[in-house]
Amino acid sequence: MNDAATQNQSALRRDDVNGSPRTGSEGAMAIPLAQLDEPLARSHSAAGDGKDDRGTLIEPGRALALAEFAPDSLGTTERFMRFAYRMGVPGPVLCSPFRKATKTRLLATVESPLVGDRAAGVALRAGHFLINGVKAPIAQIDFSPAAKLTPPFERTVHGFTWLADLAASAPREQCTATAERILASWLDASGKPGKGASWKVGNAGLRLLNWFVYAPLLLSGHDKVLRSRMLAEMAVTARWLDRNIGKAEDRLAEVAGWAAITAAGVLLPDGRPRRLFGEAGLIRALGDLVGDDGGVLSRSPLDQMDAIGLLVELHACYRAIRVDPPQAIEVMLGMLVPPLLALVHGDGGLGNWQGAGAVWPDRVAALVEATGVRARPLRDVRQWGYQRVSAGKTLLQFDAAPPPLARHARAGCASTLALELSHGGQRIIVNCGGAALAGGQIPMRIEQGLRATAAHSTLVLDDVNSTAVLINGKLGGGVGEVEVDRRTLELEGSGATRIEASHDGYVARYGLIHRRIVLLRDDGSELRGEDVLMPEGRRGKRGKISFAIRFHIGPGVEVGLSENRKGAGLALPDGSYWQFVASGVDDVELSIEESLWSDGSGRPQPIQQLVMAGMISRGGGNFSWLLKKMG
Repeated sequence: MNDAATQNQSALRRDDVNGSPRTGSEGAMAIPLAQLDEPLARSHSAAGDGKDDRGTLIEPGRALALAEFAPDSLGTTERFMRFAYRMGVPGPVLCSPFRKATKTRLLATVESPLVGDRAAGVALRAGHFLINGVKAPIAQIDFSPAAKLTPPFERTVHGFTWLADLAASAPREQCTATAERILASWLDASGKPGKGASWKVGNAGLRLLNWFVYAPLLLSGHDKVLRSRMLAEMAVTARWLDRNIGKAEDRLAEVAGWAAITAAGVLLPDGRPRRLFGEAGLIRALGDLVGDDGGVLSRSPLDQMDAIGLLVELHACYRAIRVDPPQAIEVMLGMLVPPLLALVHGDGGLGNWQGAGAVWPDRVAALVEATGVRARPLRDVRQWGYQRVSAGKTLLQFDAAPPPLARHARAGCASTLALELSHGGQRIIVNCGGAALAGGQIPMRIEQGLRATAAHSTLVLDDVNSTAVLINGKLGGGVGEVEVDRRTLELEGSGATRIEASHDGYVARYGLIHRRIVLLRDDGSELRGEDVLMPEGRRGKRGKISFAIRFHIGPGVEVGLSENRKGAGLALPDGSYWQFVASGVDDVELSIEESLWSDGSGRPQPIQQLVMAGMISRGGGNFSWLLKKMG
């Protein structure tokens, strides 16, 4: 940390919260506003309480560092074989130069530990795709590469991810006819390898890997002609990926392509050269996809899950032929799990970050179990960037890193310094989420709005995003650096965790830095916060500018304002009652507005949000707030 960040260390006095909620008055407040007058950010020298802060100064977040990975060392023969295959020498020539090439066949049957969505599988057997809550008749789907499908439908149809759902719905013999019918429709429409959605590297890689893993559904029927077409298409797709893997649309798509190439080398005859080629490419691609703490560079929990799923499926392919995968792949799988667990709430589901919905607890648990990795949530979050604080039954998630770079983002969001809070199985403060799921029940027309700063629980200045939100999931200029200071405090015999972070996303336009300080007591009963706007340089010191601090309230929580519009009461479904108090400039007011929240199936749920709004001098200001569990 630099000197300025170090000077912002604080020692907090403990304020008692007196009183209790009044009965019969909606939103009546029992917390004196005077208790918020003491700012959370005081200089260390002014603390004067004789207590030492304990914790870690976290390096400023700028750009995520790539993980260092290299392929396993090989002997001379294997190195030559890999080099020759990369140069275009066919695998059969390298493996058996004097033998006639064998017909395409699978060397083993793969048993995947992953389980699909049974409801979606039942819908398939009934004649419908069920994608993010939307039913679409199979007979009406255009399977051609040029078809204009929304991203969720494109991935499902051309990536054959529906095979996992179908396999989970019933015994194989009851599913084969459905699988063959959809496969035949796709093959009839696919044409030659080339352009179009079906021949994006990511979709082709997913498709080929799913064909290998769920081959019994596709190849165990009575239609011998279809079986021959399927095996020929596997070989064609593998060769196409060999030549076009360098054209992947992003890093995750590249990993999908390399995983499929490697699986082809494992499961198709004379595949050793291709396997060596694929393993080397896959390990390099994983190093480019993942930061040094195991978080994918898109910072998306959905992408994190996809990366884990790809490696789990590939591991199953190795297991089918009783061969151990390269050690680097095992290590990477172990690295990917802890960052994902860091975004799990008390209900077991994921937080709504970087376009993700609140992925259901059973799906997260099943994925982690399939990895075989036993790990705790990530604590060293220098790169992944999501600070996690566990206090009693309360969990705080805090975005303390810059958004992903444009080349890494799939549904990049301007969420810097946003937070989510849950208590037990109830989410209290959330983000909207769902941008990555748009195209199902979430309309594509609101996708960019769901990626905006206002769709997250943080401060918005002049209704402008802290980082520019562009089309196709990309991000523009804005936050370039986030400074973070995390400390453990002793407060009159009670502990607390304090996180202070600041970003420069509004400096270029308004000359203001946004700094947020949050403090969560160890018993989880109280979250204090302060949002500070500080001038930077000589720009933007005259006049006033509008601001809004938004707190999107979790589903099922009833919200009522106090009479003075300086606070609100939150009644949770479990019967507990929380109170929120706002303080700051004189004209700040608290209001309730409509919002939405994306659940684990990509369905938008209506919720409410608390908004602290007003005007602030361009010379800066600070706003305090308090959320406390009563009783």
